[in-house]
Amino acid sequence: MSAYLSQDAIDDVYRAFLFAEQGHRGQTRKSGEQYIHHPIEVADTLAELQMDSRTLMAALLHDVIEDTPATKDEIIEKFGDDVALLVDGVSKIGQISFDSKEQAEAENFRKMLMAMSEDVRVMIIKLADRLHNMRTLGSMSIEKQKRISKQTLEIYAPIAERLGLYHWARELQDLCFLYMYPQRHRAIGKAIEQRQGNRKLVVEKLKGSIEQTLKGSNLEGFKVKGRQKSVFSIYKKMQKKRRSFDELFDIYGFRIIVNTVDECYRVLGIIHNAYKPIPGRFADYVAIPKANGYQSLHTVVFGPLGDNIEVQIRTKQMDQIAEAGVAAHWIYKSDDSDHQSSNHLARQWLLDLLDPAHQTENAIEFLEHLKMDLYPDEVYVFTPRGDIKKMPRGSTALDFAYAVHTDVGTHCTGARINKSLASLPTVLSNGDSVEIITSKSSWPTASWLNYVVTAKARTQIRHYLNAQTEEDALNLGKRLLAGATKQRLFGRRKISSKVQEKLLTQLNLKTWSELLIEIGLGKRIPDLVARQVAQLTDGSSEGKVIGKEALVIKGSEGILLTYSKCCCPVPGDSIIGILTAGHGLAVHAIDCPNLSEQRKQPENFLLVDWDDEIDQNFQARLQVKLHHITGAFAEVATAIAENGSNINHVDLHEGSDTVRQIDFVVDVKDRLHLSRIMRAIYRLPSVSKVTRHKG
Repeated sequence: MSAYLSQDAIDDVYRAFLFAEQGHRGQTRKSGEQYIHHPIEVADTLAELQMDSRTLMAALLHDVIEDTPATKDEIIEKFGDDVALLVDGVSKIGQISFDSKEQAEAENFRKMLMAMSEDVRVMIIKLADRLHNMRTLGSMSIEKQKRISKQTLEIYAPIAERLGLYHWARELQDLCFLYMYPQRHRAIGKAIEQRQGNRKLVVEKLKGSIEQTLKGSNLEGFKVKGRQKSVFSIYKKMQKKRRSFDELFDIYGFRIIVNTVDECYRVLGIIHNAYKPIPGRFADYVAIPKANGYQSLHTVVFGPLGDNIEVQIRTKQMDQIAEAGVAAHWIYKSDDSDHQSSNHLARQWLLDLLDPAHQTENAIEFLEHLKMDLYPDEVYVFTPRGDIKKMPRGSTALDFAYAVHTDVGTHCTGARINKSLASLPTVLSNGDSVEIITSKSSWPTASWLNYVVTAKARTQIRHYLNAQTEEDALNLGKRLLAGATKQRLFGRRKISSKVQEKLLTQLNLKTWSELLIEIGLGKRIPDLVARQVAQLTDGSSEGKVIGKEALVIKGSEGILLTYSKCCCPVPGDSIIGILTAGHGLAVHAIDCPNLSEQRKQPENFLLVDWDDEIDQNFQARLQVKLHHITGAFAEVATAIAENGSNINHVDLHEGSDTVRQIDFVVDVKDRLHLSRIMRAIYRLPSVSKVTRHKG
């Protein structure tokens, strides 16, 4: 500490140590050493990064709230609000009971990230804490070693990488690999040692060659560092490329550190001129930095001995940020330093990450969002104005729409990628220019969840669908109960507030809307609820039911009314409704062969009928048998289009050499429209048979 902190700051840190030592006195770790060794090691790791005195104090105190009688108020009184905030953010939640260990861990992560959004140092302390725990994991049981390593590899190592603490991330990954796959770690480590012995002189020779090349170009004040890839990164490369260790050549790399950005690009030209670059292996993170602020030029060149050489080129300042990441912004020389100087990019990532946290109450779901947002690979795409958006690799146009704004995502209908029309599931590539097309009449559907990868898009779609489901369930429940009570109460649809209160008490529900939603979701049968209403209204009316009235289908009921895909009913078909718990009402054709099993529960059946003025498209399935001649398929497709329909899906089946069967799913308005299409197909000379398929 004396290398960069004032004596007053060092005295404050020592006061925190004395308080922690007294609190932890008598406590030991699994290894048998005194517990105070752990917070000292955590603080020492942070001091290597020259973190400020308040961070070092919080590191020494980070376990006192959880493991000693000390309280947050006591820490505020003795050391100040800022230190208490850091300690509280790192501490686990011990006062709340959870349904499962997974939920407790997920809630702890959310709490830490919330605190981290206020002060990035919370996570820096937590990472240092986890790093020391991983270094001393050998004293734990094999089961705990594997569980903690898996959690660290999925959450903490990617966070360290995202915050630019690459040397911590690499050590965490290697330690996790050691405990999860000890034999593989040992085998690769041994292979590296053998190769290192053989190639040490070669690496030194290459380093000397690069230095001579740069000196020959009158470049001064540069440094060339040789580096070896970690065991874990080599293992991942072996997996990704499906190669053995002996087939990997680029396990060594070089880092060239210069004074200015201009010199970075100048050195790149010199290296490419001296050694042939490998196509597709260049990345410019100077012009377009990573989300954590990391900047460097990356290239891979073909070396003189036939090996691929990885070269990174950066300035001294870039190198400092690359080594210390967000911590590079917390190097304080005095306690008067501005505590708001933390990395803006890292904080913005946190705010984006925590945005969906306010929309989901499920901590485990939040943890899944976190894992998705920690996905390391990124693509860089451009808005129409030329602004850069960083997206996880595999992101679609729909992910981009939600990244621009929630409203843009909610109402998007398509996209223009590089000025060409594209669908929402289109996967984005580096350098794409993306413009989103929106319409006020467009809304999210459940299918959107199948092709989004970002946490924000997934959360917002689910949030909309949940709200929409509740609204649709309420409206459907009103209609279902109104129809059922009309039959029970001889035309009276009005249920008095007194009867409502009695019924809610019987059913143990709080509000009438809650009951209607449960009916709409299919969790309660409307006829049974109507029977209870009849008993409470007038006991003598029990059993007196007038002729049943069918529920009219208008086609605009929402997502809780679905048309069965097995029989594909269309207006004009005789139909029946089936209430399914949690999914609302499914409409089937009355002759659907899949209803045989459902007939065992007649109370779930509901009379339904089409509205006279229903106006929307429905899907119908057609089986067409046609002679195997040139142009036959095109003739059928033309006949369908000429009769005002679209083809949604096609299945081709193997048949004889002369006749083939093709299944079509087409859009139709009603049964008459479907008949017109079938007649037009049947008139074609190449068609031998056309039938509508149900079941």
